[in-house]
Amino acid sequence: MASRVTRAIATLAVLALPGCATIVSSSRTPATPGTPATAIPTRLPRLPSVAAQDAAVRRFAGLGLPVYCGAGRGKLVALTFDDGPGPYTPLALRELRRSGQRATFFLVGTSIAQYFAWPAREREVGALGDHTMTHSDLDSLPLDAALAEVTDGRAAVLQAAGPPVDLFRPPEGRHSIALDAAVGSAGMAEILWDVDSLDSRVSPPADYKTIAAEVRRNLRPGSIVLMHENRGQTIRALREILPLLDRRGLRSVTVPELLAADPPTPAQLAAGRRGCGAERPAG
Repeated sequence: MASRVTRAIATLAVLALPGCATIVSSSRTPATPGTPATAIPTRLPRLPSVAAQDAAVRRFAGLGLPVYCGAGRGKLVALTFDDGPGPYTPLALRELRRSGQRATFFLVGTSIAQYFAWPAREREVGALGDHTMTHSDLDSLPLDAALAEVTDGRAAVLQAAGPPVDLFRPPEGRHSIALDAAVGSAGMAEILWDVDSLDSRVSPPADYKTIAAEVRRNLRPGSIVLMHENRGQTIRALREILPLLDRRGLRSVTVPELLAADPPTPAQLAAGRRGCGAERPAG
């Protein structure tokens, strides 16, 4: 494990050099035709090119280590939603469109089968990732069965919305060194998070005020925020979280955009979630 991390950190060191992510106006997911020009506030920075995003995802996939956050050198964060699509998906998309923010959706194959039209619409406002076929606990499965969950889930997303599907998030964040390496070998970057909104908490259930407060307390530049699009309380919390971004001068981008514009440093990657910093803004 130590040698693999050392090699990965040596490779990642080039990402910390100035100019590694060229900032231009285009993005990996083109704007939806007919989207108002004011959807993204002009005061915010322009995003990395499609080529820069693809290259960044490939680099992190090649390292075979999970990513928990960006470096925090700018004003970008990544809102992410697990377990969809579902009945609340159109509401989540409406809130994102209204605010001009973007997100990343980690989709489950069995959910796609029930809501097949929605992944393509989610791609219009963000990026898509694989969250397995059945949302199984991958730690409890033999490696070949766990990989089948990953492969089948990716295929389901591809069938519904087309490429790219090169991001992966294990259910409940449970993963292993062997799974990390296998996912990376398949060309997918493994994306975890440094801010848990607690919207999936069962006992006691988190209401929208708790969800919004948790994000407000822990959000910082570079954060990857875990939420779930299949919970009504999350949608209600978004109506507080999205204005919070504006107040702090932050922009929610897709994970590929974050990896290209604000990649984690070698030290951050090696430290896992602990490398995402302890500074928490007030308010």
